[in-house]
Amino acid sequence: MTKLIPFIRLHKRFSLTCVLIFVFVWSLSSIQWSADDLIHAGGVPTMLQIFEGLIHPDLAPSTLIIGFESAWITFAYAVAGMSLAIIYAFIVGILASGMLTSSRFSRLINKIFFRGVLGFTRSIHELIWAWLFVAAIGLSPFAAIFALAIPYGGILGRIFADMLTDVPEQPIKALKSTGASRLQTLVYGYLPLVWADFISYTMYRFECAIRSSAIMSFVGLGGLGFQIQLSLADLKYESVWTYVFFLIGLVLFVDLWSSLVRKGLTDHKRKKGLSSGWCSSLFAVLLIIVSWMYIVLAENANLFELLSDKNIEYATRFFGGLIGVNQENPAFLNASSWASALTLTVETLEMSIMAIGFSTIAAFLTVIPAARNIANGSLTSEKKWYNWILYGIVRLSYIFSRSVPELVWAMMIIFILKPGLLPGAIALALHNFGILGKLWAEVIEDMDPRPIRNLATAGASKIEIFFYGILPTVMPRFLTYILYRWEVIMRTTIVVGFVGAGGLGMDFKLAMSYFNYTEITLLLLCYMILVVIADFASETTRKAVK
Repeated sequence: MTKLIPFIRLHKRFSLTCVLIFVFVWSLSSIQWSADDLIHAGGVPTMLQIFEGLIHPDLAPSTLIIGFESAWITFAYAVAGMSLAIIYAFIVGILASGMLTSSRFSRLINKIFFRGVLGFTRSIHELIWAWLFVAAIGLSPFAAIFALAIPYGGILGRIFADMLTDVPEQPIKALKSTGASRLQTLVYGYLPLVWADFISYTMYRFECAIRSSAIMSFVGLGGLGFQIQLSLADLKYESVWTYVFFLIGLVLFVDLWSSLVRKGLTDHKRKKGLSSGWCSSLFAVLLIIVSWMYIVLAENANLFELLSDKNIEYATRFFGGLIGVNQENPAFLNASSWASALTLTVETLEMSIMAIGFSTIAAFLTVIPAARNIANGSLTSEKKWYNWILYGIVRLSYIFSRSVPELVWAMMIIFILKPGLLPGAIALALHNFGILGKLWAEVIEDMDPRPIRNLATAGASKIEIFFYGILPTVMPRFLTYILYRWEVIMRTTIVVGFVGAGGLGMDFKLAMSYFNYTEITLLLLCYMILVVIADFASETTRKAVK
């Protein structure tokens, strides 16, 4: 035993990999692997119809017009939601960093309280917020906007606080030595050092907000998600793919814009005058103004109506119901309700592990041809004519899979497979496969090529180069990204449950439909427990592999 512990410490990455494989196999044991139990009687023909719709999307003018209108609504909601999220993240992120406080004690209190606020708001998925706001204030555009602003503000605020905390001390000390106040230190010291990274990360989250804005429509709000849902209900798969392609187009537009902004921010350091980064910033301001004007004028959204007597009465009744007002036996105080909810919690955990396992396997099999330095032969000193073809095919599959939200994948898969954990896991895996593959490919592109070239020069085969050269170098970052995506998947499992994919999400939807408010509170508590477990396990494991 005394020899075993040092052995485990020495081979902790290998031990961790074995543990992760064991946990993945354990999650697979929760599925009845029988075709009769998994596939609908008409599942295979439906799958063929969905595939046919992918090849022949509906390009009728009426469908395209609806697609453009819905894409604009989705885009406008995302822009409006992110504009509020940035304000929230900026204010609370500064407070959570503790840099405006004078004493060590007050800084600690500030950090605990405001980081707790950011943690709570980001731990609940945006679609759950949308359900809660629709129940409280009705089908108003503000339900979607607030549902986007709160969790995305929590995510941005946490990152912003971390950026401010990690600022080098020397420039700040130099500024303080000149007698600058805390506010002046913030404006002239901290913000200039972090604003470029903050904008860059905000653009990345904006791309995510586009996908989230689309699924807001599944609670009855307009947009591309609403049209996809209607088309699926009418079994018009060719129209489904048309609207999905509109969504992919939006994501690609934001992706390209984001690249332009990042390039502009870098160029600004070398050039004088109005750079492309500033042009992009002005364009963003214009988009925010136009989006809010559209929401207020065309959608007739009135902020003051949210405070009407009727809405206040609904909100009071709803939130009072959540905490068990006038309830004799609230579900969150009932032992049998807890037992049932904890069973669903374990199922949700299994679904998340299956999802990250499937996406990891798929990304592992495709990541090598997806790296640019392998396609052009700069890493292995070996050029093949088919490498660029493979590179293009895999990269396109990454873009396609990650552009479609998990909920949309789940809605299509549920037509083929019977409700349960497996459809949810596959839907989550399909979306995260593209993200994980892209991140891994970038890791390989950034690695030092010299050891790999030495191996190739020594006559190593491709398999030997991969297992003895590439894999040992990139494995720590691969594991980090796996754990990071698992955290994200854990937050999303509840969403795919809305369409019958099992876990906590299915019961959450039923509780909302039957107005069992205390049941909703219980399920949210279980959901937050899962998120905390995922955060803790992920953080602990990341430290172990360092």
